[in-house]
Amino acid sequence: MKKIVLAYSGGLDTSCIIPWLKDNYEGSSIIAFCALLGESEDKNELKKRAKEAGADKFYFVDMRKEFVNDYVFPALRVGAKYEDTYLLATALARPLIGKYLVDIAHENKAEAIAHGCTGKGNDQVRFELAVGALDDSLEIIAPLREWEFKSRKAELEYLDENGLTLADTGGGKYSIDRNLWGISVECGELEDPWVSPPEDSYVIVTPAEDTPDESKELVIEFKDGNPVSIDGKKYNGVELIEKLNIIGGKYGVGRTDMVENRVVGIKSREIYEAPAGEILFEALRGLESLVLDKEYIHNKRKLAKEYGRLTYEGKWFSPLREGVQQYCDATSKYLTGEVRIKLYKGSATVTGRRSPYSLYTEELATYTEKDSFTHESAKGFIDLWGLPLRVMGKRDKKT
Repeated sequence: MKKIVLAYSGGLDTSCIIPWLKDNYEGSSIIAFCALLGESEDKNELKKRAKEAGADKFYFVDMRKEFVNDYVFPALRVGAKYEDTYLLATALARPLIGKYLVDIAHENKAEAIAHGCTGKGNDQVRFELAVGALDDSLEIIAPLREWEFKSRKAELEYLDENGLTLADTGGGKYSIDRNLWGISVECGELEDPWVSPPEDSYVIVTPAEDTPDESKELVIEFKDGNPVSIDGKKYNGVELIEKLNIIGGKYGVGRTDMVENRVVGIKSREIYEAPAGEILFEALRGLESLVLDKEYIHNKRKLAKEYGRLTYEGKWFSPLREGVQQYCDATSKYLTGEVRIKLYKGSATVTGRRSPYSLYTEELATYTEKDSFTHESAKGFIDLWGLPLRVMGKRDKKT
């Protein structure tokens, strides 16, 4: 008997995949796995739906704590975004799901992994690279790349033929993926990059014009690069992100509209919502400016771009991604302190920062009588600093 572990969402595609696998892999046993990453999911309803579709076994795993501590916060400490914009919410979740797919396959002595990703999306790449990196012996089955169905109607008819009923919601106007760290939205009217995102395409972030007219300031405390409290009140990682999503969403923070370069080579228009992510990203940047030296900051910024690309492209388990993590975490002990950040009409602006590891020296920076900077040293410094430019300038005058 061939055992197949399916990344199961409970939607039309994955509900249809279960009987399809049984039809196309005779005698197969389907193990449906559903991950809880912050969405509102009814475990009992999902299990009932999977069992009715023909799943022989069902797993429902709450991965929120592991997701935050081992994926979200490490990426935050690096300062990772894809193409300077996207905070990688979906991209960070996929390697974790891939890890559990492999673990469950090992536990059940399964031979294959199946997913419901389309042939032109990023997630197929992320799932399959994660599984391949962790156990290359597992077969990958991607029904949406090979099956005969061309529409939701055809899938519903197939379920009906198999004695299954699934309410057709029409799939909604948009394709939405949601977890604690952010929401990804595509399709529908968004497929025209000239069209402004309709308000119903946003889920948790209030339009800037409808936010409070008074600003709100928060004080976020970091320890070793991880956020630990808001306004002096301690929270675990999951609670802290949930809290900031509510506050940031109310003040319009975290909306992003971008045309991005997908892994498979096409451009895609996506909108994202990540209130907590945007607040924490800006706050940690503010703390970095206080405690890290210039050379380290500048190189960290370059590596953060590479880290974001690797994560987006499904290479979480690559040596380079892990190496960048180690480089950036080498100074994380200095990322301890407090940052004050103001939320107003969609913006999150740092207005104060302090740390026991601060490199800021008032006596050197001040223009008052406290000034201890040796101004006379500046001439010699400028002479040496600009020497190559002066030499080149003299050469160019001769030509």
